[in-house]
Amino acid sequence: MQLRDALDDVKRTEGHETLFPGERRTTAGLFSGLTASRADRSAETRLVHVTPGGETTDFGYPLSGLHGVDRARFGLRFEGEPAVENGVNSGSDDRGAGGADADGTGADDIDADGGRRRAGGDAESVVWFDDCETAEQSYHGDTALVVTEHVLPDDRGTATQYDLTLGDAHVTHVAVDLSARVDADAEVELVAFYGFSPDGRDTRIGQLTHESGVELFHTDEHDFVGSATGFAEAEGRVPTKFAELLDPEPVDLPRGVDTDRYEEGKLSGNLVCRIPLTDDGASVATLLTDATETPRDAALARLADLTAEYDDAASLAAAAEAQVETDGAGPRPETAAADLRVLALLSAATGLRIAGPDFDPYYAHSGGYGYTWFRDDAEISLFLLQADRRFDLGLADWHVRSAQSYCDAQREDGSWPHRVWPFANRLAPGWANGRLEAGPDTDYQADQTASVVTFLAEALDGDDTLRGTDAEADVRRTLAAALDGLDETLADDGLPVPCQNAWEDATGRFSHTTATFLEAYATAADATGALDDDRLASAAENATRVYDALDDLWVEERGAYAFRLVSEAELDAEGDVVFEAGDVDDTLDSASLALAAAHREYDAVHGVDDERLDRLVSHVESVFDALYRDPDGSPVEGLARYEGDPWRQRSQDEPKVWTVSTAWGANAAAHLAALLDDHDDPRAEAFTERARDLLALVMPDGPLSTAGGYLPEQFFDDGTADSATPLGWPHALRLATVALLDEREMLEEEERVVAKAGDD
Repeated sequence: MQLRDALDDVKRTEGHETLFPGERRTTAGLFSGLTASRADRSAETRLVHVTPGGETTDFGYPLSGLHGVDRARFGLRFEGEPAVENGVNSGSDDRGAGGADADGTGADDIDADGGRRRAGGDAESVVWFDDCETAEQSYHGDTALVVTEHVLPDDRGTATQYDLTLGDAHVTHVAVDLSARVDADAEVELVAFYGFSPDGRDTRIGQLTHESGVELFHTDEHDFVGSATGFAEAEGRVPTKFAELLDPEPVDLPRGVDTDRYEEGKLSGNLVCRIPLTDDGASVATLLTDATETPRDAALARLADLTAEYDDAASLAAAAEAQVETDGAGPRPETAAADLRVLALLSAATGLRIAGPDFDPYYAHSGGYGYTWFRDDAEISLFLLQADRRFDLGLADWHVRSAQSYCDAQREDGSWPHRVWPFANRLAPGWANGRLEAGPDTDYQADQTASVVTFLAEALDGDDTLRGTDAEADVRRTLAAALDGLDETLADDGLPVPCQNAWEDATGRFSHTTATFLEAYATAADATGALDDDRLASAAENATRVYDALDDLWVEERGAYAFRLVSEAELDAEGDVVFEAGDVDDTLDSASLALAAAHREYDAVHGVDDERLDRLVSHVESVFDALYRDPDGSPVEGLARYEGDPWRQRSQDEPKVWTVSTAWGANAAAHLAALLDDHDDPRAEAFTERARDLLALVMPDGPLSTAGGYLPEQFFDDGTADSATPLGWPHALRLATVALLDEREMLEEEERVVAKAGDD
């Protein structure tokens, strides 16, 4: 997304009830781009979003280091209609897929899902698919082949668009089924408009026209586009000009040819291609390369191979099926397959994952999402490990790559930085690098280190996940250093030192951070195959210290553990004191639900006493009661993030429902049910039922899943999905929760999987 695109979106969405100006939304549509072959660490990994209108955009820079396509749209030109002069649609009333003014705002350039509509005009040219009705968009089976069916206006028939990302390449194939209203002998062309941004630039871009395609470049990144049927025409177009940027009206793309500045078409990333259709349709391929690694001749040869091999829907389907490395398994295989597909889409060849597609690259309303946080990533790794051990998903290579990447990124003090670029495992922009820079150590998220410790200890213990691999020795050293680093951030009173919280919006000494320390130490203490006796004893001792210190966070009046102990005085906007240092902030927080899993780990080492069981039951019930939202007349329900959460509310008064909080609730209820069951406590049944109920909300047919099967980060009360979509964390939580409930025979009888050979 370039600044021109962000400003265009501001013009189209300013004042909208649920849309934040300047973003590139993925709450509707589907992604293609399964991680490149694990055997080829050099393979680039693109992540391409396909809107319901068939527009495509590259979101893969964090995964590959290459930017690619900022925008692409496709359409058909019928014989006898003018050449492509601008972005105006022929034969459309400009309603988009959702019908006229589907968002109810009266702004006819925004559709119901926050996508862009094109304004009408007098000239006629191309039937753009994004101006047509979308009959259906779905994946081909469990693959990442996106199939979008467009209904052409004026009863002309349908056009089916197939999109598949193949490592550093993306192929779009369009098959047309025309009605009798179209002359059988009429010439029909596929029209493709691309806006490339090599090296992340939208200026000082050059174009080279070759026999097999067009090359667009700035310096290192050279991008290519070609077609098996060749181009009837391929012509550069100028970007939005300064005067147009300053004008309050948005500009439709592609723009017309500027005859006064003909050379500008060669100095732009924008390109219009006309592609002849055959009986099978037409395919167009894009290829992203780093010219320092891939010579032009090699790139053009690969482009030619792509266009020759993938010239119909069947060849793309076969390629897509070959990309699927593991099938869904367990009692809900389709859900497992969907979760694994999302997590693969978000993965780089290093094994590190972005939190979600970066819809806000200009940090207009967030701090960005296209990075690896070691908290999120290690939690996801742990959930995948747990599910794999239950369902035999064949993810051994995933676990090894994750563990090795954590080894590579660890700092000398045993901790991890705030976030990194997953394609390079190198430091990325962030605001919680207190251990890397001068200033207060509170600008550090200690739970990230704890989460990595838990995964590494679990992966080294219990089976052969890491044993005997090339990574084993590195992981053992990394785990030992991480425990030393964790010890440094454990205060004398048994609580973690003041730091930032998981939501990254407060500092203090948090119940959630404490939960991650408890789980990390308890898991390490039980990992007899991972650590020497001295470290096992130290971890066991520290687990008890943290367990005992949790009493300092208990708030009797609320029957729950506090959000935090305040570490320094805090003032409001008027300068009035809100908290003094040492105060107890008793806000109820969904992140504190991590205490359930942590205590289950501790129970395996030292045992949880009856008073603590009672407090855990009270705490989880209190959090559920306080945070569960089922707004009147709303299609959504679930858990809010924490009491009074003000983030991204727009015009809404109450906190939004979050999928990660709801999935966390299901997982916590399942862990607590298992813990209670281990203690022969009859309260286990109620939490089993609560786990099922919360899990149902985030299942593919639940209210918190998009039409495409994704879990967005959050929802407005009117049902509008918002923020990063899909978000990896809730997908992994869902997968692990199904595995846990199945393992404990807490799913419905007919939904439980038959235990694997060798299971107790």
